[in-house]
Parts: sequence; C-alpha cells; structure tokens
Amino acid sequence: MTIQPQDTLMFREAHETAEVVERQLARNEAVIGALAERLRATPPRMVITCARGSSDHAAMYAKYVFETQLGAVTASASPSVTSIYHAAQRLDGALYVAISQSGKSPDLVRNAEAAKKAGAYVVALVNVVDSPLADVADVVVPLHAGPETSVAATKSYLGALFAILHIAARWSGKPEIADAITALPAQLRHGWDADWSALTDGLVDAHNLFVVGRGFGFAGALEAALKFKETCGLHAEAFSAAEVKHGPMALVGPDFPVLFFAQNDDTLPGVLDVAAEFRKRGAKVWVAAPGATGDDILPLVATAPIAAVLVTVQSFYRATAALALRRGFNPDVPPHLNKVTETV
Repeated sequence: MTIQPQDTLMFREAHETAEVVERQLARNEAVIGALAERLRATPPRMVITCARGSSDHAAMYAKYVFETQLGAVTASASPSVTSIYHAAQRLDGALYVAISQSGKSPDLVRNAEAAKKAGAYVVALVNVVDSPLADVADVVVPLHAGPETSVAATKSYLGALFAILHIAARWSGKPEIADAITALPAQLRHGWDADWSALTDGLVDAHNLFVVGRGFGFAGALEAALKFKETCGLHAEAFSAAEVKHGPMALVGPDFPVLFFAQNDDTLPGVLDVAAEFRKRGAKVWVAAPGATGDDILPLVATAPIAAVLVTVQSFYRATAALALRRGFNPDVPPHLNKVTETV
C-alpha cells in the first residue's frame, strides 16, 4: 500500500499547529503577562538565546522580533562555550531564553544552569514541562504542542515561534502584535490548504537547493533548509537575501533551484530583486511572497509581516511531507536521526 502524505505523522502533527496556538493563547496569558511585567519593570541589558536544531531557528526569529520591536540586543549563545570549554560568562541583568522541544539535551541544561549562576534570568520555552530544562528555569513557557512523535519537528517549532511572538506582544504592549497573534489560528487553518504542489513537483529530482529569506523570514529559510535535508535527502542551504550575493550566488545558474520566503515589510523589494536576478540566470525559482505575481509564485495567506513566517512554514511542511514520499523517504523516520538529540 502506497503511503499518502496525510498518513504521515509529520503531516498530521503540522496540521495541529492552529490548535497549538489556540492552547497557548488560552493557557499562557498568566505566565507571559507576569514575565512581561517583570521585563518592563526591569528591562534586561541583553537577551541571550540557547537552542539546537529547529529550536535554534526559532531563536533566530526571536533575534529579529526582540531587536525590531523592543530594541533589546539579542544574541545566540554557543553551548560549547560552557558545556565543553567551561568558560564562565558575565550575564548579570541578561534575559536568557532556552528553547527546546524535549528539554533533555545535556548541553542546553548545563548552559541554562551556568547562565542562572552567572546572574541571568532564565526563561525556558519547552514542550515537555517536567523536563530537566524546565526544572532549571526561573520561568517556564509551555509550548502546549502535545506529543510530537515524528522525528521532524513541526508543531513544536511553530509553537516556539508563537511563544516568542506572544512574549513580544505583551512585553512591548504594541496592539498590532497583539492583533497578529489573535489572528494566527484562523490564518494557519487557511494557509494549510495553500497549493504548493508546484514546489513538490519541481524538486523530485533535485540534488541541491538554496532557500532565501530576510528579516523575520530568515528563520523560516533556515528551518526549510534543515527539513529538506532531514526528510527529503535533499542538500539545501539557507541564506539571507543580502548574504546570498556575497559569494553563494556564484553557484546559481541554469536550472539551479531556489526557494524564496518573504513578508510584506521593508525587506520585500530586496528579496524580490534577488529572485528576479536569479530568474535571469535561468534558475528554477519559487517565491512565497505576498503580492508577487508570476508562474513561480506559491500562494500565501495574508498576515501581519511579523507573523507571516508561521503560516509560510506550515504550508511548507505540508509540501515537504509530500516531497519526501515522492523522493522515496519516510519523513517521520529520517535515516540516522533520533527524536531527542542529546549533545554535550
């Protein structure tokens, strides 16, 4: 019997994202409201994120959200600095945000412990709330994704993005961000039905791929490149639309596939300009961008720019589950990978 995309855990779990977001809105208001009150009363001198894999892509989203909406300098910690090199850090007055689905990876737990001892206020965005990481944190923001069985993280990744946006909405007090998070459940449901079959059909025989985004969308490009590798056996690399012109674009020529993610903000013209340049080189281009026109445009649901990446990536997950099967892979059980990766 041939496996259909809807038979995969990846498909079914990604489809649950709207419910995950609704649960966070209903259940996390108190904890995020209290956290936001503390952050407004005592603004952190910096924000440090710590994560691995898909969760680290969520951390990239946090960088753009916190820096653009709150002016809070946000940087990613290298876990090895603490877990391998045992180098002490000076983190007085820092907000330390650890992101993990399982909360079990030893290096993340050690880093959170070290950050707390170094004076940071530790917040864990975690799906498993009785995990070692949650035990260390000063504040736990549950992702409420429920059990995630597929090795490929989907709803937990998007749940982490939403938790970051939820924190930003309450911390900043900006009504436009509050409106964006309220609108997301319906937008995610609508976006699930977007037809990205052109992307699936076009990548069945591909060997290499670039995924390009900028700003809030760069986190989605990073996540997409990882999913192509782990679920489809397709070598993919993610680049900022600005950075891809500093060397990597030399590889782009006739029939080289490039997927673009964009949102309707000041980054949009630059992303579309790079896509146009690659088309002129004969590249095989797909663009997920609001308001764009042409045969290579992937449909998107209209959203606030800051929230667009959640809906875009959910549509991408559905297309990728189908692509994996077309390429002969089971997206739920990628070769050589486990659900929980316990790095040290």
